[in-house]
Amino acid sequence: MAQEDDKQIDEQQEAVAVEPKAEERLSDALRRMKQRANEDDDAPSGSLRFRDILGGDILWSLVKHQAWLIILVVLITTAYVAVRYQCQQDAIDISRLEKKLVDAKYEALSSSSNLTRICRQGNVIDMLNRGDSTQLRTSPPPPFIIEVPEKN
Repeated sequence: MAQEDDKQIDEQQEAVAVEPKAEERLSDALRRMKQRANEDDDAPSGSLRFRDILGGDILWSLVKHQAWLIILVVLITTAYVAVRYQCQQDAIDISRLEKKLVDAKYEALSSSSNLTRICRQGNVIDMLNRGDSTQLRTSPPPPFIIEVPEKN
């Protein structure tokens, strides 16, 4: 029993010896954290002055910490506006080209109907009779089909 008691006492003494080291490390870490917090923080003091508001000190302290976020938002907004502008330009070009296509279709249809009208047999005869081509006439006998037998 005495040996067990001696072991427990030794363990307690070691724990007591270790505790000051842990406490020292903890207090040292707290001290360093307080220093960093005091050095890096630009938090406004308890007294808020009108001069600080007008001078921009408060705004600068907010912007300074969020600079990368502000730059990112500006870049994304710029890209969004540029893409939207390009899409609007493309839509305008598409509508202009569609209108041009419809105009070309109407012109082709008009040309085709004019050609069909001019190529009719009655119109060809009228045009021949009006001009100096007295030697050209239509054949009085009707045309007939010549059938050629196929060779096997």
